[in-house]
Amino acid sequence: MIRKGKTPRRPPPKKPSNNQKDPVGVYCRVRPLGAEDGECCVEVISSTTIQLHAPDGLKANRNGEFKETQYSFKKVFGIKTTQCELFEDVAKPLADDLIHGKNGLLFTYGVTGSGKTYTMTGSPGQGGLLPRSLDMIFNSIGPFQAKRFVFKPDDKNGMEVQNQVDALLERQKRESQQSVPKTPSSRQRVDPEFADMINPDEACKADDVDEDSSYSVFVSYIEIYNNYIYDLLEEAPMDLIKPKWNGAGTPLRHNTEFIPPQSKILREDQNHNMYVAGCTEVEVKSTEEAFEVFWRGQKKRRIANTQLNRESSRSHSVFIIKLAQAPLDADGDNVLQDKNQVNVSQLCLVDLAGSERTSRTRAEGSRLREAGNINQSLMTLRTCIEVLRENQMCGTNKMVPYRDSKVTHLFKNYFDGEGKVRMVVCVNPKTDDYEETMLVMRFAEMTQEVEVARPVDRPICGFAAGRRQRNQAFKEELSRRLEERGGPVDGEPPAALNQLLQSFPPLPASELSDPNDDHTIPRLIEALEKRHRIRQMVTEDYNKAANMLKSMLQDLDGNLMSKENFIQDQRGRLGEKDKMIQNQKNEIDRLEKKSKMLEYKIDILQKTTNIYEEDKRALQHELESRDHRLQREVSEKKRMEVRMHGLVTDEKLRWQKECERRVNAKELEMQNKLWVKDEKLKQLKAIVTESKTDSRPDQPQRPSREKDRVPAKRSASPSPVPTGPPVRPMHRRSHSAGAERWVDHKPSTNVELDTVMQPSVANAIKVSAPSEKALAKCDKYMLTHQEMASDGEIQTKLIKGEVFKTRGGGQSVQFTDIETLKQENPLGPSRKRTSSETGPNQEECKDGSWTDVETRCAVAVEMRAGSNLGPGYQNHGYSKRRKP
Repeated sequence: MIRKGKTPRRPPPKKPSNNQKDPVGVYCRVRPLGAEDGECCVEVISSTTIQLHAPDGLKANRNGEFKETQYSFKKVFGIKTTQCELFEDVAKPLADDLIHGKNGLLFTYGVTGSGKTYTMTGSPGQGGLLPRSLDMIFNSIGPFQAKRFVFKPDDKNGMEVQNQVDALLERQKRESQQSVPKTPSSRQRVDPEFADMINPDEACKADDVDEDSSYSVFVSYIEIYNNYIYDLLEEAPMDLIKPKWNGAGTPLRHNTEFIPPQSKILREDQNHNMYVAGCTEVEVKSTEEAFEVFWRGQKKRRIANTQLNRESSRSHSVFIIKLAQAPLDADGDNVLQDKNQVNVSQLCLVDLAGSERTSRTRAEGSRLREAGNINQSLMTLRTCIEVLRENQMCGTNKMVPYRDSKVTHLFKNYFDGEGKVRMVVCVNPKTDDYEETMLVMRFAEMTQEVEVARPVDRPICGFAAGRRQRNQAFKEELSRRLEERGGPVDGEPPAALNQLLQSFPPLPASELSDPNDDHTIPRLIEALEKRHRIRQMVTEDYNKAANMLKSMLQDLDGNLMSKENFIQDQRGRLGEKDKMIQNQKNEIDRLEKKSKMLEYKIDILQKTTNIYEEDKRALQHELESRDHRLQREVSEKKRMEVRMHGLVTDEKLRWQKECERRVNAKELEMQNKLWVKDEKLKQLKAIVTESKTDSRPDQPQRPSREKDRVPAKRSASPSPVPTGPPVRPMHRRSHSAGAERWVDHKPSTNVELDTVMQPSVANAIKVSAPSEKALAKCDKYMLTHQEMASDGEIQTKLIKGEVFKTRGGGQSVQFTDIETLKQENPLGPSRKRTSSETGPNQEECKDGSWTDVETRCAVAVEMRAGSNLGPGYQNHGYSKRRKP
């Protein structure tokens, strides 16, 4: 499956480079203090500086944390500033830029109840910035406005130019639609309170207006409520489909309620400028009409009564004035039919909702949500200003979070250099707003540190200037010539014609009172004949003037023909030049495309080179890190070798000392054992000597070998076992309960030999250490002991014994047998059995001379509890006394 890639985004058009930047113009306006407000905390120091005084209670509570602070602005307007003075300094430059094809943004900012809406809108006789801007625009372009529907929005933030016929049809269609009103809202009129907003004496106009261009003004009005955009000029359609029903089940009347407005979305046009998609744009031709449209949308704006303001704005309102400007054609009569020559500039007047604290307004429900969204949008505006300021002052390139709020997202182009930005900070001087006013002052002072690129001038058209003046001069010249020839001038008869009419003889009285009157009719006939002659003379003069005018018109037509021929020649030359220019443009486009392709390839190669360089640096860094790690490992290994060598040496010395100590201890132990054996032998010798003296000398006594020897299983030599009774009387366990049970004691240090013949004991309890609990359950005991033989092989000894109960309640073990298991290599050299392997005095036994008392006593060693069986063996006895 082949997946199609996304269409690459078209790069933005190259804008004229302009390194000149202007800071954001921030102005401050202080509203008058109300009668119920009390103490004032704001003082105007100069025309550019204000000072904030902290209230006394606030100082006492915070130990003087808030002090008297001063803030500077571009200009400060006190309480006596009029709306006209404010407009002259703040909004008039922006309106002048709008007429000359540049964009502008003006917004009011401040706490709730600080006078933002009054500054923007005004009151009767004291119009604000918005109506005065509209008045200046129409005063400047009034004589040069195009007819309605010559300019038409294309719904993509651009303008189209229609010809005269299409514009006329559009006007007729709109007039027919307006004759029958669609909705009750179309019958609204301007509010009488706002009929006269501006004093005629305060009217102003722009200078240097291009008279060879045609203008049209379009206005739109939106609000941003809860971070959603709504069109205030949109005609809400009526729901005529769903009828309302009465109780009888019949339709009572149709539902004429309005459908709630739908929110709009922001989009980006081909020039990467943001605009509101589907927003209503109304073409207006006068200040009154524009303000009527504004007031129609103002009535739909969301306001509410709060603790701080009776009519508090709950949304941000944006009034957009678009001015479409296009040059006239070469004749100076009609608008040039070229969309590329249309220049659209806009002025955005923004009335921001006031920041407020819910603890002061005591808002609940929807009011609380509105306040939260207002504060969030204003916080986003502050964040964007802070990031812009940091990028410009510190040289960073952080992303400005325009998209976090609709307000900042809509006006991001202005901060990127699409026009001038002005802000009016409104301040309420009462002490209750001190803390919030201080935050507003800090934000305003930081805002004026942000710089915006200065917009460049845009050329309109390449025709020669003065086309409209030449047409007017031609009309005036034609009227003058007609006046000289006696023709009408501005609809009035000429002076010669007036004299001629006055020279007509008056008609005599024509009343006949007598049938014999012969004077009245002849006088009437004479007057009529005289009038007829004058009429003929006037007719002749008229014909002469007409012929003369005809000839003049023919001459004028000839001149016009010659001019037309000249114009045709010039147009032909212009066509050739246009073709040449078009060819050059095509060649330039081809070269630009080739240049872009090469730049694209260069970028790809540069990116590839950067990737390889990054890989190279990464590999070098990895190689260096591995070299360092290897060196550290080598040095660590050397240190470890030295350390282990020292440890081996210390361990070797320690084991040498330990072996010497053990050897000395073993020698001492063996000496003690030999001394004990010597003492026993002496005692036995004394006993034997006594027995010999008591017995008969002719009958020698021989020990019984059956009683002295203990059978050994798989043993190289028989092990002696004592035949005498135990030291303490013991009770043997009864075997009537079942088979014998063994305790298999194997120490954890034993080595598994993996031989075929392994000792296997049934019903055995395997333990690794002696346990009284295991001995109490068993009858037999077997201890496994391993040691190294003289030939280097491992020798295993199984030392067996019986378990007895003692009278004290404990357990005792008496060893009775020793099995010796030895692992040998059958292919190894055979060894001769030494005397120690064959047993002591074996040859003597063969001869029958194994009757020595000392020899028998040495062999028949009694194995009792606590006696030693050799190196590493001990008889284990356990006893436990019962408590009474």
